[in-house]
Amino acid sequence: MTSESDALRAPLTALSGVGPALAEKLERLGLYEIEDLLFLLPLRYEDRTQLVRLGALTTGTRSLVSGEVLLAETVYRGRRSLLVRIGDGSGQLTLRFFYFSRAQAAQFKAGVRISCFGEVRRGPAGLEMIHPEYRLLRSGEDPVRSDALTPYYPATEGVQQGRLRNLTDQALRRLERQAPEELLPEDILSDMALPGLADAIRYLHRPPGDADVSELGKGTHPCQQRLAFEELLAHYLSLRRVRVAARTDAAIPFEGGDDAIAAFIEALPFTLTGAQTRVVNEILGDLAVPHPMMRLIQGDVGSGKTVVAAIACLKALANDVQAAVMAPTELLAEQHYRSFSDWLTPLGVQPAWLSGSQRAQARRDALGAIRSGNAGLVVGTHALFQEGVEFRRLGLVVIDEQHRFGVDQRLALRNKGAADGGYPHQLVMTATPIPRTLAMAAYADLDTSVIDELPPGREPVGTIAVPESRRDEVVERVRRACADGQQAYWVCPLIEESETLDHEAAEARYERLTEALPEVRVGLVHGRMKTAEKERGMRAFKDGRIQLLVATTVIEVGVDVPNASLMIIENAERMGLSQLHQLRGRVGRGEQKSHCVLLYRSPLGRLAKERLAVLRDTNDGFLVAQRDLELRGPGDLMGTRQTGLPEYRVANLVRDAFLMPKVQIAAETLLRSEPERANAIVRRWLSQAGLYTRV
Repeated sequence: MTSESDALRAPLTALSGVGPALAEKLERLGLYEIEDLLFLLPLRYEDRTQLVRLGALTTGTRSLVSGEVLLAETVYRGRRSLLVRIGDGSGQLTLRFFYFSRAQAAQFKAGVRISCFGEVRRGPAGLEMIHPEYRLLRSGEDPVRSDALTPYYPATEGVQQGRLRNLTDQALRRLERQAPEELLPEDILSDMALPGLADAIRYLHRPPGDADVSELGKGTHPCQQRLAFEELLAHYLSLRRVRVAARTDAAIPFEGGDDAIAAFIEALPFTLTGAQTRVVNEILGDLAVPHPMMRLIQGDVGSGKTVVAAIACLKALANDVQAAVMAPTELLAEQHYRSFSDWLTPLGVQPAWLSGSQRAQARRDALGAIRSGNAGLVVGTHALFQEGVEFRRLGLVVIDEQHRFGVDQRLALRNKGAADGGYPHQLVMTATPIPRTLAMAAYADLDTSVIDELPPGREPVGTIAVPESRRDEVVERVRRACADGQQAYWVCPLIEESETLDHEAAEARYERLTEALPEVRVGLVHGRMKTAEKERGMRAFKDGRIQLLVATTVIEVGVDVPNASLMIIENAERMGLSQLHQLRGRVGRGEQKSHCVLLYRSPLGRLAKERLAVLRDTNDGFLVAQRDLELRGPGDLMGTRQTGLPEYRVANLVRDAFLMPKVQIAAETLLRSEPERANAIVRRWLSQAGLYTRV
């Protein structure tokens, strides 16, 4: 591959007007070199190529108009504002300013001609624009119309749109002298009818006046798809590179332990489902190979992933290596610690516990046991991969709720086990079912197993949506359930009352329910409690000493109470589908029919109605996840804000999902026949992010 032009790889300070201070601000947008500007695509476009007559304006549009000032006045109708009335013979328009100076108001003299751009809205006295961009015209001067659509870029503090347009203008002039290297093979471009890279970049930064603004707004223009394809390909290649490298790495093959596993399964108080048995066999097959297993288990809430992970850990322990189980929250990690202890202590295995909130002496004891190898099985939070944690011989890493961690964190724990024997095997799990195209993009470095069967006797949870005006009926339903010997959850989004958010607060709801239900034993659990306090509350609920548990969403994971058959969720309209499904999965674990009540605040918006309807209609986690993906996007579903999924600059995993099968084919071809081209694609899109690197 030939090297790209120095003109584009130069630092941003080579551009006119960019000093060290501005360059530092631009770094917040991921801009380091001039070429980076070419890949900073506009978020949206505005059409300033056409001058619209005032009589032809329609509400909701952003338009360029011109007219003569007819009247300007400062009014005090509840709020001080400047009203400027303009006309052009075909109609009139009011310009409304809330923030203005005396000198600014004096500019708008009757008879002065003005051009302005803004959103047309319906006002008290007809159509108006609020704080439009405007320019006073000199005598005989015509309004300035753009030759191309006006781009609006991702912004950061201290960098205005005008500055970004100026910088991209400079970068585009360099593009004319030397275009970025075309890295997609010609057969891919022709097969998909995609434009070349330079043409796509030029078009997207400065679309012609006749461009389809609607198509560009939807992100479906061929030029956008051209760049989205390459970005998806870069991310996929980076993950596959990790996977391919792992196939050449060494790992300890686990050969013994079959008898211990058979005895363990036989002693369980339940029978494994067919899906669990299938996945166990897939895992044991991977563990017998002298290369690191990299497998993802997907399974809906309550499908029995944890016992499958316990069998994998038992296999590791039987082969004289350590196993580490990591969960994203102390609550979930504690649940795993209890489950593993209950299952494995009778076999002579006492798990060790490691978390960030441990007392100093307990932490020193745990670190010593891990270092010496006396702790064969270690359960904990992200504290497991922090500095100072040394394993004697780590052979298996199990990570639950993988999407809460992200690839880099997973590799950090993996590298804790790097030794002469190679790398540890990896087993990652998620209870957030992931649509196939999203899994293809997010987990391309993993083999996937799906536990698509719930334990026998599990009835679907009946789900209804109820307006909060019927709260008293819901409270009465809780009273009857508790009187019948059942238990209930009442989930609220916040811990305390908030002046800025009107979500139901857990502490306030706890007080009200305690007062309304004096005969019911009510408990409270939330994330700000100390670990021991939360543990006591959870244990009391699990043991039946608490009948109604008021909680925040901390109980989304980590509590298994078979007697709990009723789930009330406040402000359900504010939550995503996947989170609601996770919460609903806390009930329905026993023999009695269970129900989930989604309390919402009226009026419901269109998206909220759609979300709640999905929960009413299905208990299938994969269907729920697919609709969540469509309604909210991959960032919210997968926990981007918790580093689980990378942010994309151009691509959108929902909109561009149809590209993934061809991305997959192109990636495998490039890795096999043109690895240098594959590396160049990854460097172009991910070089500054440092994602998915091998440490």
